[in-house]
Amino acid sequence: MAKRSGLEDPAYAAFAWARYRRILGWMGVVAILFIAGAIGVLDRLYGPLGWVAILAVIGGAGGSIMLTAALMGLVFLSSGSGHDESIDDLE
Repeated sequence: MAKRSGLEDPAYAAFAWARYRRILGWMGVVAILFIAGAIGVLDRLYGPLGWVAILAVIGGAGGSIMLTAALMGLVFLSSGSGHDESIDDLE
């Protein structure tokens, strides 16, 4: 039988999910700063950018940063809440 994990406790679950949202919020700020910097550098190198190029930078760089942050945040959430230790290894 699997051990109980931390997310089954409502108080700890609220704390863990708040921490996850805080990580995503900070990574959103990092993504915005990186996107602004990337658009600035590209504008300086290539001249004024079209809206398609700006959307490509936002989608490519911002999407990659936020997807990575979301997945790594879930790894930290899983490990920190005891989900990883609650799995029975039958080997």
